Amino acid sequence: MFDQDYVDRLRRGDAETEAHFTSYFGSLLLIKLRNRLRSPQLVEDARQETFLRVLNVLRNKGGIQHPERLGAFVNAVCENVLSETYRSSSRFQQTPENAVEPADETASAESQCLSEERKNLIRRVMADLAAPDQQILRRYFLEEQDKDEICKEMGIDRDYLRVRLHRALARIRAALQKQTHPFPKGSTAAG
Repeated sequence: MFDQDYVDRLRRGDAETEAHFTSYFGSLLLIKLRNRLRSPQLVEDARQETFLRVLNVLRNKGGIQHPERLGAFVNAVCENVLSETYRSSSRFQQTPENAVEPADETASAESQCLSEERKNLIRRVMADLAAPDQQILRRYFLEEQDKDEICKEMGIDRDYLRVRLHRALARIRAALQKQTHPFPKGSTAAG
């Protein structure tokens, strides 16, 4: 059915031969593509891309060497188009137009700067505390040691540990208050 004369007519752009070509292979490609692709639009796009590539090869690259293998060539081109379609659809998932924008979870530069300032301030305040207060706060809050362990290692009971924690935290609050508001209420820096 497919001979050199048929391929030559396709190469020249003979309308009747092109109509036969697209009709004959169009129905075969349709069967193949419907079984492999989800949407009718993808099926039609793949079918048209297959026709375009086959005709480009016939017209621009010297054609095919064996006209009797035209059917196998069309099938191979279709397989390549399918592979490219699968790769492109799996690589990029298109977000629907009405999808909610994901929230930006990264901290702003300003909040990162404030957080770093707070850490430095707490380090300075902690350094000004007495060594036992520093030790209790570090063990309880930073190392998350059990209260019983702290009591045993420091030789105090739980009630006294609670009092010491309370006092150390009160000293930190007062020092932080003094650091963040260095002037008493009602006074000014010039004043």
